[in-house]
Amino acid sequence: MKYKRVLLKLSGEALMGDKQFGIDNARISKYAQQIKEITELGVELAIVIGGGNIFRGVQAEQGGMDRTHGDYMGMLATMINAMALQSALEAANIDSRLMSAIEMKEIAEPYIRRRAVRHLEKGRVVIFGAGTGNPFFTTDSAASLRAIEINADVILKGTRVNGVYTQDPEKDPLAKMYDTISFDDVYSNGLNVMDMTAFTLCKENDLPIIVFNMNTQGNLKRIIEGDKVGTIVA
Repeated sequence: MKYKRVLLKLSGEALMGDKQFGIDNARISKYAQQIKEITELGVELAIVIGGGNIFRGVQAEQGGMDRTHGDYMGMLATMINAMALQSALEAANIDSRLMSAIEMKEIAEPYIRRRAVRHLEKGRVVIFGAGTGNPFFTTDSAASLRAIEINADVILKGTRVNGVYTQDPEKDPLAKMYDTISFDDVYSNGLNVMDMTAFTLCKENDLPIIVFNMNTQGNLKRIIEGDKVGTIVA
């Protein structure tokens, strides 16, 4: 087992499956099965999930809404996704805890770093909802921040593509995938791995990022076991 404590970052869009918006229960159940495979190996797993399948603060701003207001609405969207994921984990008999950066005591524990670490040590999957709890920060930033706080070995960024490419592979069929790439090369080539705030946090704290296709069954387990899957940014 190559990684003991990991943070898995999932986009909200990943939960849509083939739908145009919302949550695909079949897709989220498949994710839960992949998560079960690695928790059974003894991996300590934390998860940050986006809300783009439901609401995006940036899009709200483009439509004339106040950005701060829109970002808080986006944080609530991440909580809907986090609750759906927790339900899928429970259906797969995985012990989990949902922690929120915004107090919602009826549905989630408040985020307290020491408590989060204790949950991980006890083998519980911890889902971090509501981003950082602050507007103007993405869930990528939340993933980087939480990963550093809990001393994760790596951030695993689950996407719809196989890794980091020279161009967008969904638009350019000639795009080539990197096996490994440095933080500096990502900067200089203008590649889109995470937003710059999140990416800089990882770079300054020597926290590697693995970008991989979460929709390929078994990929998550293969990464944990040390197989070459996706692109390593380090």
